[in-house]
Amino acid sequence: MKIALDPYMHRHLGLRDLCRKAAELGYDHIELSPRDDFLPWWVRPRAHKERIAEFKSALRDHGVQLASILPMYRWASPHEDERQAAVRYWKEAIQAAVEMGCDTMNSEFGRGPSPDRSHRSNCCGGMHSHEHSEAAWWRSMEELVPVFEKEGVTLNMEPHPEDWCETLHPAIDMLKTIGSKNVKFLYCAPHTFYFGDDMANMIREAGSLIAHVHVADTYNHKASSGLRYIINPPGAKVTIHQHMDMYQGEINWDVFFASLAEVGFDGIVTACVFGWEERADESGRFMRSEIQKYVDKYWPGTIA
Repeated sequence: MKIALDPYMHRHLGLRDLCRKAAELGYDHIELSPRDDFLPWWVRPRAHKERIAEFKSALRDHGVQLASILPMYRWASPHEDERQAAVRYWKEAIQAAVEMGCDTMNSEFGRGPSPDRSHRSNCCGGMHSHEHSEAAWWRSMEELVPVFEKEGVTLNMEPHPEDWCETLHPAIDMLKTIGSKNVKFLYCAPHTFYFGDDMANMIREAGSLIAHVHVADTYNHKASSGLRYIINPPGAKVTIHQHMDMYQGEINWDVFFASLAEVGFDGIVTACVFGWEERADESGRFMRSEIQKYVDKYWPGTIA
């Protein structure tokens, strides 16, 4: 098992200082989320050879490894020019992962086209439906799954609020339909209340497909007659969740970790807090300590 830090709250640091910071906070692994000097949001990777060499050197110097790399591209865009660009960027990102010696990547199903080309408030924009985005994603996967398999890289996928796929189903069904040992499921705890209400059953249902989890807390947006959040104007179509420190929301962490242990989970556990940049160091240390307590409790004898 690997306990990793998503260092998005530390993205202002250069890559060398980022590795130093992760080690200082007690982490042996990093899940590298999008950052402008490596894999920026939506556009072509900046991970040129000099930067890759610099990053590898920094990881070695500070005793830290890459658990996973998280790219975000518009691979589910119904606009074919955007989709094709995203596939090209994905192929370059996969090669960057290989050069970094990282055998795992993770991402989301996607939000459709660029909002700059949208004309209505929905996930896919303009005249395009969820079906258009799903069809585009399948075309992209047909091109990319053979690349993941050839390069020996595993892709862990998560449904995300606002994506064309934001629920447990059809996500699990689609990943199983792909039928590749290189395509797995990422259970993101802060998205739990979009997945359903019975977390233990949902984890059991995903079972051995779960190779990666994100740990952060959130409130149940459906609770209190839907008034946990008050949205103005009432009835506005919004998707909202948090990535808070454990115990600040409503995730039952004993149920979460016990259920993962029950299905034999032995993958990547990422501390994935975004909401507290003013106390990023304190949050990182706290999350590392608390995750370890649950690993010790439910996976006794495991080194993580």
